[in-house]
Amino acid sequence: MSWFIKYRPKSLSEVENQDQVKEELKRWIDSWLKGKPTNKAVLLYGRPGSGKTTLAYAIARDNNFEILETNASDTRNLGNIRRIVEVGMQQSSLFGKSKLILLDEVDGINRKSDEGAIQGILDIISETKYPIIMTANDPWDPKLKELRESAKLIEVPKLGKIAMRKILKKICEKEKIKCHDDAINIIVDIADGDARFAINSLESVATTYSEVAVNLVEGILRRKEAQYDPFETLRKTFWAKYGWQAKDAVTNSEVDYELLMRWFDENIPIQYEDTKSMTLAFESLSRASIFLSRAKKGNWDQLSYLFDMMGPGVSMADRTKALPTWKAKWKTFKFPSYIQMLARSKQIRREKQEYVEEIAKASHCSYDKALSEIYPFIEVIDKKKK
Repeated sequence: MSWFIKYRPKSLSEVENQDQVKEELKRWIDSWLKGKPTNKAVLLYGRPGSGKTTLAYAIARDNNFEILETNASDTRNLGNIRRIVEVGMQQSSLFGKSKLILLDEVDGINRKSDEGAIQGILDIISETKYPIIMTANDPWDPKLKELRESAKLIEVPKLGKIAMRKILKKICEKEKIKCHDDAINIIVDIADGDARFAINSLESVATTYSEVAVNLVEGILRRKEAQYDPFETLRKTFWAKYGWQAKDAVTNSEVDYELLMRWFDENIPIQYEDTKSMTLAFESLSRASIFLSRAKKGNWDQLSYLFDMMGPGVSMADRTKALPTWKAKWKTFKFPSYIQMLARSKQIRREKQEYVEEIAKASHCSYDKALSEIYPFIEVIDKKKK
């Protein structure tokens, strides 16, 4: 048995950190136990190795639930998902336990090859008599929109370095393996919050050499490349004490430049409470937009200034950081409303595009000319008719 499975926490009390997540899960499961669930399903999301599946198993054990698990990304269609879950729901537990349905990795579903899978999950949520936990690394994938709306979203942050060291040292003690503190620190730094990666790395070195030393860790392990999701990018930028930390956050984000600017635009008013800081942050963001437009015209050396404005510029706009009493404040960030608006208007824009293509074809002109010179007049005539 791999150490990651062997030393998986058996209870929420054994899960390091994640106090806010644990409290939210407890309140949710309590609403089920009282017969008045606030939400039939929960969507746990966060980076790989943050402990999403572990949390699901822990709360199931705490409440004496039998886990009914299926990996949604491995279940290819509507029929398979429904059959697996429905059979499990109908079968009686050996000891009369209640059940908890775990749908792992729902973001791994492919809309085309797994046709009907999302709808199958939605049907199960609406009909279920048992609590459902779903997990995802990227809950903001457009195909998961309906699942997001049908479930309570709970973010699972990556584990901090102190919590990760405690986990690794505890495993070393139980396995009676000699582990040097400096070597553990290297593993923690390389893992960057991924508990699965850290424990598997520890096991790899320990089982090969019977000890965990700096030279062995450096010789075997490669640095795990850090890529931040939009929420981590925002948090690291807003919480940065130094300019280089904020720049590192935006340059290592998994979100592209333009979309990341939308995230900042939506969440600057949430993070900054005083008007002056908010104004300075938006000024930096507007300058970042100018540098981005220059870069897209071919001046790619301007991208460096884009990162300076979007990272350190926005981060250091917070005037309270100059105070000795400054502390990072936890805020709940929002998905950009602009992106949601685009998603809602997608069908309208597609119909407009097809209409303009027909005009261009009938008028024997280019699409751009039909859009700029002919379509506006047709639009005005159409409005007057209505």
